Amino acid sequence: MPAVARAASPTRVRIVIGGKGGVFYPYGKGLAEVLSARDDALKATAEATGGSVDNARLVHAGKADIGFATVDSAYDAVHGAGAYAKDGRLDLRVLAVLYDSYLHVVARKDAGIAAIADLEGKPVSIGSAGSSTEAIADRVLEAAGLGPASGVARANLGVAESAETLKDGKIDAFFWIGGLPTAAVQDLAVAGKPAIVFIPTGGEYAAIDKKYPGLYRQLTLPKSAYAGIAADVPSLGVANVLIVSAKAKDNFITAVLNGIFDNLGAIHKAHPEAARLALGSAAAATAVPFHPAAVAFYKAKGA
Repeated sequence: MPAVARAASPTRVRIVIGGKGGVFYPYGKGLAEVLSARDDALKATAEATGGSVDNARLVHAGKADIGFATVDSAYDAVHGAGAYAKDGRLDLRVLAVLYDSYLHVVARKDAGIAAIADLEGKPVSIGSAGSSTEAIADRVLEAAGLGPASGVARANLGVAESAETLKDGKIDAFFWIGGLPTAAVQDLAVAGKPAIVFIPTGGEYAAIDKKYPGLYRQLTLPKSAYAGIAADVPSLGVANVLIVSAKAKDNFITAVLNGIFDNLGAIHKAHPEAARLALGSAAAATAVPFHPAAVAFYKAKGA
């Protein structure tokens, strides 16, 4: 009797995402579920982490296959700069460009904060330690003349904890960089207690772009993004990407990209920001190089 051929085991895909309350979390969970359910060749799982910095380190160390990250954090990682100064250069490449994150600076309305300079002497959360939020918060504060030696009382809290701590009156403001809407911010805005305001950061852009050219761009946080915003808010933004190891095998990269773009409709349902994913925008140039197999994939698709 001839031997019965065994079906090949599905390729394991370990995706590291972010914490609850942000966009990486539902997007990553949805991506893993779709890849596993719709592609027999892939078995994907999504793991919550502290965000971009954790993800870059895990992918570089071979403890994860794909990570969500902001471009500025990924850029610092491949250059061994910023939060990665002690790590050295991490050998990472881009798999796909996803969507833009918007810088949110959320303050209690009763704290009297109208501009970044008004954070002097205030208790402020600048994001989780080592996160991309902390990186851009430090850069914005520096651009406003509020360096580490200034009177800003800095706390390192994730977005969900920042929202709760602001609600409890223990901080007056918090930084967050993420997609629209971010659940923790949305819940705070809808509750209306305390009343909140969104602080503009467009005025800091020129100084930041001079020191970190090409990493950030000017965006407008639309008043439609959250309940209670009276007008559009000038802000900063950064692209979000999927990162992989530079050593990832070409057939793995191709299999994952096929899994993603063969199932775009299902992935779009993971979060409003996931609906922005498209072949053309996924291949958009970034400050971090693409994996060669991703370049070949997009070229073959005409992107």
